[in-house]
Amino acid sequence: MDKYEKLISETPQDVTIDENYPFKGKLSGLYVDGNIALSDKLKTSKEKACVLAEELGHHHTSHGNIIDFNKVSNRKQEHRARMWAYNKMVGLMGLIKAFERKCHDMSEMADYLDVTEEFLKETINYYATKYGTHTTVDNYIVFFAPSFGVLKLI
Repeated sequence: MDKYEKLISETPQDVTIDENYPFKGKLSGLYVDGNIALSDKLKTSKEKACVLAEELGHHHTSHGNIIDFNKVSNRKQEHRARMWAYNKMVGLMGLIKAFERKCHDMSEMADYLDVTEEFLKETINYYATKYGTHTTVDNYIVFFAPSFGVLKLI
């Protein structure tokens, strides 16, 4: 079962998903009142999973109409939904597991984590903003600057 199928199976029963919505323009997904629409332009299960995760993040963390990004509260809700998706799809432990599996670059890590490279890069950037240059998890140091890396402490 890939991550997209897993997310579908974990979706609350009060949420419906339209997997092939014909959006105009660049919109990839939308959450409105317990309904999630995914663009028919999403071709891979990785793309669908990353968008679905964010829309589920809206279900779990947002309220009201947040389309107007001129409002600070709406931008904050968008950020919370993305954080939810990053933690759900990758998480710090996911980065560590990719290191343990000897993934050597972003492409291998994204494949191992079953996400797009773009989503993985956004996740790492988010963690860099949150933690700074590095953070410690269990017996590991996860570095975000000057470049990404994981060090296992002995």
